[in-house]
Amino acid sequence: MSNVPPAVGNLRGAVDLSSLVRRANAPAPQPGEPAEGGGDAIVFDATDATLQRLIELSARVPVVVEFYTAGRAPRLGPIVESYGGRLALAIVDGSTNPQLVQAFRVTSVPFEAAVIGGQPVELPPVPDEQLRQVLDQVLQLAAQNGITGTIGGGAPEGEEGTAPEPAEEPLPPHHQEAYDAIARGDYAAAVREYETAIAQNPRDDLAVAGRAQASLLLRLDGADAAAIREAAGQRRDDVDAQLAVADLDLSGGHVDDAFDRLIELFPSLPADGKDAVRKRLLEYFEIAGAEDPRVVTARRRLASLLY
Repeated sequence: MSNVPPAVGNLRGAVDLSSLVRRANAPAPQPGEPAEGGGDAIVFDATDATLQRLIELSARVPVVVEFYTAGRAPRLGPIVESYGGRLALAIVDGSTNPQLVQAFRVTSVPFEAAVIGGQPVELPPVPDEQLRQVLDQVLQLAAQNGITGTIGGGAPEGEEGTAPEPAEEPLPPHHQEAYDAIARGDYAAAVREYETAIAQNPRDDLAVAGRAQASLLLRLDGADAAAIREAAGQRRDDVDAQLAVADLDLSGGHVDDAFDRLIELFPSLPADGKDAVRKRLLEYFEIAGAEDPRVVTARRRLASLLY
């Protein structure tokens, strides 16, 4: 067996998990600022309720996420702590946090991933003796994307943390209300706030994207991922079933899967079904971002079917 672990993936084209909590509309935490669901602790428990803070922290240091379940204790705490604050570790009970399980598209536990600047990276399953090599790759990938901060009292001996960043401008009122609503899990209220912002300024692109993201969260709130996938497998021509599973695909970072599923379904649908799929794809384009190459390709494919 090789002593070289599989390579950690890159971030090109990764879906931004922060779209689930609108980090783009909120100030990033400053070095030294406590964060709910971890504060300045290097190792902390994470839950569905603290997904927002986990993602915010990943703008400062790479966050390793370890899913565990009863009878299988987490293993990464000591090795992550040995990095002296250059990495953080979020420990997640995979049996009680369905939103995190969906967001990382966990199919079995134990499962390990990392979040760098709001973007998830699945880590290869490796034996204990190869963990340090994998975590070193995470740090290298984070550095390539400008994430080089520290937490938990500073960097290891001989290294310095990052300087505080300048404070960001406050959010427009309805954006702030929407952000606060998402933070407390009231996704319907967030949608309403973004719709109000759009009514006041139809060219508010951040509000348009925010509404799409909050709508996705609202549809997924309380959803049973296994039941959704089973229904989609049994009813391949059912628009609602395919839209629901496409939501799961997108939320789990499988953007191409979501696009392909709906675009391939489109030609066989009646007019009302086509309209529903078209509108959902336009929402997905807002979530992934207009400049994302996957969006450019999918938009072209959709246009060829429409015209």
